Amino acid sequence: MDLGLEGRRALVTAASKGLGRACAAALSAEGARVYIAARGREDLERTATDVNAAGFQSADVSRPETPAKLVEDAVQALGGLDILVCNAGGPPAGTFESTPLEEWEKGFDLTLMSTVRLCKAALPHLKQSEQGRIVVITSTSVREPIATLILSSAFRTAVVQTLKTMSGELAPHGVTVNNIAPGRFLTDRVRQLDGAAAAKEGISQEEYTERNVKATIPMGRIGDPAEFGATCAFVCSKHASFMTGQTIVVDGGQTKGVY
Repeated sequence: MDLGLEGRRALVTAASKGLGRACAAALSAEGARVYIAARGREDLERTATDVNAAGFQSADVSRPETPAKLVEDAVQALGGLDILVCNAGGPPAGTFESTPLEEWEKGFDLTLMSTVRLCKAALPHLKQSEQGRIVVITSTSVREPIATLILSSAFRTAVVQTLKTMSGELAPHGVTVNNIAPGRFLTDRVRQLDGAAAAKEGISQEEYTERNVKATIPMGRIGDPAEFGATCAFVCSKHASFMTGQTIVVDGGQTKGVY
């Protein structure tokens, strides 16, 4: 299937590894020109080579001044912008009681405001595109709160509400706005969370991961980031032109919610 992504210009944030990298790789494989950003310079340079990026920049999107400059630099490198894939590292794990107030302030900038600022900066360019796409990587916590990830549950849900409102506003301009909610994928983030949980229980990370996979994922395995990247590429494609304001859950059947 031709996704109609040849020559499309995409900015992907937090793209040096994990799901962001998978999205950048999938878009590039379909012929899109990608500009990638992330905080870690070494991983970013390696990924830029691997995905044949048209440009890259070390950037922390949680800083208020960063998103606008990042979008401007990406537009200059690409000659315009058709696709924005917003991603950011997950906020720290913790319950409501254990999470300090200062972490709420950081999570606000990292998870919610990074998306708001990126979309604000990119919107004038996306409205000029014939195939404008905004895709945000969220989490299944927007459907089912995760008790030990209070910041993710709170701020990613706020992101989804923001995107839903934006989707109606931007639909007349042909810009679609969707989010993809991943379950458990084989990423550094999942390894980190599983490692911390395993340590608390006094068992190995492998034992903890295997037990939880069998108990919670009907498909009986953790997802491959490439599967997530393929979903992102489709949502950005010409075939998804009538799909907007949606939360697309990719989790092997883990989430039990109907909506």
